[in-house]
Amino acid sequence: MGLYAGIDLHASSNYLAIVDESGKRTLRCKLPNDGEEVVSALEPYRDQMMGVAVESTFNWYWLVDTLNESGLRVHLANPAAIQKYSGLKHCDDKYDAFWLAEMLRLGILPEGYIYPKEERPLRDLLRKRGHLVKLRTSLILSLQNIVARNRGLRVNANEVKRLKKNRIPPLLEENEDLAMAGRVSKETIDFLTRMIRDIEIAVARKTSLKDSYRNLLTIPGIGRILALTIMLETGPIGRFPKVGNYVSYCRKVGSRWTSNEKAKGKGNKKNGNKYLAWAFSEAAELARRFDPECRSYYNRKMHRSNFLVAHQALAHKLARAAYYLMKDNVVFMPEKLFGRSPPAQEPGRAHVPCRERGTR
Repeated sequence: MGLYAGIDLHASSNYLAIVDESGKRTLRCKLPNDGEEVVSALEPYRDQMMGVAVESTFNWYWLVDTLNESGLRVHLANPAAIQKYSGLKHCDDKYDAFWLAEMLRLGILPEGYIYPKEERPLRDLLRKRGHLVKLRTSLILSLQNIVARNRGLRVNANEVKRLKKNRIPPLLEENEDLAMAGRVSKETIDFLTRMIRDIEIAVARKTSLKDSYRNLLTIPGIGRILALTIMLETGPIGRFPKVGNYVSYCRKVGSRWTSNEKAKGKGNKKNGNKYLAWAFSEAAELARRFDPECRSYYNRKMHRSNFLVAHQALAHKLARAAYYLMKDNVVFMPEKLFGRSPPAQEPGRAHVPCRERGTR
């Protein structure tokens, strides 16, 4: 008789539940987050175990890896796609664990992708780079605001990030407190810039774009680092059957529920990969600045709505293009993406691909 296990995972403990083929509850127990103890609890049932469903929480890596290494068949449950009966009057960890096991038994468990263990550390390193970039951006904006409030001047972000020459002290030297605020901000920004560069060097030394992802570099706004981010966050493109599935995973589609052409609420706009959402937003901003065709599309959208809608529309377009480039192994063709021929270049001026500037 086959058995099915479900594990409701938390930060410091987990709840293990097992059911048989008829749905009868065989085992339930609360365990500490220790791989040996979880495997030991499952060991008496190994020969009959058909699979183990683990809830995809922020800390699933260690548990899934431990179970896989012990020879058990693991299924990563996607909690965003799991619905509970809304009429329940009581629900706890035990119920959640048994519900995971029951869905696995019935063959209706919504599953997530188990990213290869050997590639996760590098992906997490690039995620840390993205975190540092966001921190640096917040500090740059804060410093620009200090200068604007007190001097009425606009400081370019690239000037703030410049390491060789510090242009901030002369702007705030008239006041000791403002000078200190500027110095602390600039030193922190410079430190983050060096850490970001160290990560980029380390990543470039350890990996390169796979053949099916090299054409990402032909997309406006996508440079080497963004391309590596997209590659490592996407994984095998074959796991997305249609372009809509991929763009939704990138959080580049709207969420709206309707009935009889009337709005009936919104879905989960955050369902998907936030790191891919960030990568394509970065690419859209760079493409808007440096690519004529992308800028033209952005301007048309902005005239009809606003800058936020235009930005999201361009990011959506780039995500769709990336899907086909990875799936069909082709280069970027703006006439197919935007439905018109790219604008002609001015005589005597060569177009510099903006992908060279999109490596931030």
